Amino acid sequence: MNLLVREADFGDQRDADGIVTVLDSYASDPVGGGQPLARDVRDRLVPALRDHPTALVLLALADDEPVGIAVCFFGLSTFRARPLLNIHDLAVLPRHRGKGVGRALLRAAEEHARRKACCKMTLEVQDDNSQARILYRRFGFEDFVVETSAATRFLAKPLA
Repeated sequence: MNLLVREADFGDQRDADGIVTVLDSYASDPVGGGQPLARDVRDRLVPALRDHPTALVLLALADDEPVGIAVCFFGLSTFRARPLLNIHDLAVLPRHRGKGVGRALLRAAEEHARRKACCKMTLEVQDDNSQARILYRRFGFEDFVVETSAATRFLAKPLA
């Protein structure tokens, strides 16, 4: 397998289709919620990513076909007064899992973060996603703890 990771070109229809296909596959997987992306979400996704001022979307291509994605957003660590990179989604098509695609996407994300002088990379992972947790730990991610407090939780409040 010839693997290449590069920034997605939102103006390229193959890249746009690849973004939607990989994220839809992830959403359809039980670990992603088990439901495909709604049609209106599929239609809005690429333009929304393109127009987001801090988005970084990395595509993993195996033999020129999109097989994985890292959707990232740059933010700011107020405690360090430096940028950070949040990996919002990391997804690999099921038939390509276990082949180093996720690791390659993480390496590429880290290269971008280092070029922007980020102080850290962050991500969220479900407790029951053991394969992803193993990958992230091996890559150096750990539970975020401030001084002597317990691990930080990621919370969300849906807005209508």
